Amino acid sequence: MTATSAAPSRQLAPINPIQQLKAGHLPRRLVQLYVGLTLYGASMGLMIQGNLGLNPWDVFHVGITKHLPLSFGTVVIAISFVVLLAWIPLRQWPGVGTLSNAIVIGLVADLTLATVGRPDELWLRIVFMLAGVVVNALAGAMYIGAQFGPGPRDGLMTGLVRRTGLSVRLVRTSIELTVLATGFLMGGSIGVGTVVYALSIGPLVHYLLPLFTVRLKNQP
Repeated sequence: MTATSAAPSRQLAPINPIQQLKAGHLPRRLVQLYVGLTLYGASMGLMIQGNLGLNPWDVFHVGITKHLPLSFGTVVIAISFVVLLAWIPLRQWPGVGTLSNAIVIGLVADLTLATVGRPDELWLRIVFMLAGVVVNALAGAMYIGAQFGPGPRDGLMTGLVRRTGLSVRLVRTSIELTVLATGFLMGGSIGVGTVVYALSIGPLVHYLLPLFTVRLKNQP
């Protein structure tokens, strides 16, 4: 997720992993990071159990589970580290938040799937889907605002933007359409939830991110 307002865009300065740890407000930022990642993994599980369509990357993750004897969360973790390999030619360093993202959200997603059943009633599935989208946006704003580095997939996008000079919109759209189409061909779930996520996640994060962006040392 990358949608930000003008103000937090200025505050979310790229800093290396050592600077992230020395930038102040460490206890609050760590709590915010891990609460955000926990909620993010839970939101993924809710959307899967709602069974009304997923975001592009999760369509891809579910598609892989159709062909490999792996849990959804295990696939999320594995793909995170595969994506991190693509950071090497982009000359990006993962931060604390990047590595935590790669592991925590997959573990929490599997825990959510193991403890939250899939409802039969359509109205409850709609609630799961909508709650998944809103919680996903809140979680994204929390972990991004903690300023410990982007997640593997967000970092891939920003790295490509920096190295190619192409627009964020073009790079993000290209990546997400690619994983969406690939995931769909492998059997991933596309539906109304996919459309709701695509239309609402940007505006939701745009609104929420300023509320959770922690101002670091020497930032205006």
